[in-house]
Amino acid sequence: MDKKNEQVESVSEAVGDEYRSILNEESHNIEWRHGGPPIFDTVNKLFEQGRTKEWPQGSIEEAVQNAVKSWELELSHKTRIQDFKTINPHKFKLIVNGREGLSGEETLKLGSYNALLKTSMPKKFQYYKADEETFESSHDAFRTALPRGFAWEVIKVYSGPPVITFKFRHWGYFEGPYKEHAPTGEMVEFYGIGVMKVDESMRAEEVEVYYDPAELFAGLFKGPCNNYSSSNSDKEEQNPNDTSTSSHLCPFSK
Repeated sequence: MDKKNEQVESVSEAVGDEYRSILNEESHNIEWRHGGPPIFDTVNKLFEQGRTKEWPQGSIEEAVQNAVKSWELELSHKTRIQDFKTINPHKFKLIVNGREGLSGEETLKLGSYNALLKTSMPKKFQYYKADEETFESSHDAFRTALPRGFAWEVIKVYSGPPVITFKFRHWGYFEGPYKEHAPTGEMVEFYGIGVMKVDESMRAEEVEVYYDPAELFAGLFKGPCNNYSSSNSDKEEQNPNDTSTSSHLCPFSK
């Protein structure tokens, strides 16, 4: 999920990236979502300044970290599953918090945010309504809220291939509005566990992700609401002297 302003910038020729080596190897017949390969300078800087671990070159931790960054690059910026190098498109499944797995094509259509934030909870309890978002709207919302990027790091690797189990951290700075919520400038982050089954070429065949979305949205909902008036208008008319903070809180994302 590393994605930001630099990700919507594109160039006509592939650019190298220390953490995403596939950018150095790309052929010219790749169909890029924004017309060319992305540039990750801003989110790479955020990653380097904020990471809690710096893994040795050639370590399994570095390999897993870069593999996931490369997969996210392809998921967010390529439009054809046959152009992916990080997964086995015939076997790939993404399983989030135990839900039914998504195929490579389904994941690509939804986009990383919608795929990772889908939930079976009743809609009134949903922090994020994936079925009301498109690929573009979901990415735009988080790019706006986290303008320096949404960095990702491996915290620990518990087992190596062919079944790689790891702990990760995802973070960014809430410096732009998220839907109705004004930015706080504070860091938002969450932790999770991943289980990735890979083939002999280290392509992912199945990825399981377990995390609590409330860790992310607690930070994003912390900002004051800019456009919350109509849903509380009746209540405020009935209680004109009520100054409790509950009358000024935002509802869950509409």
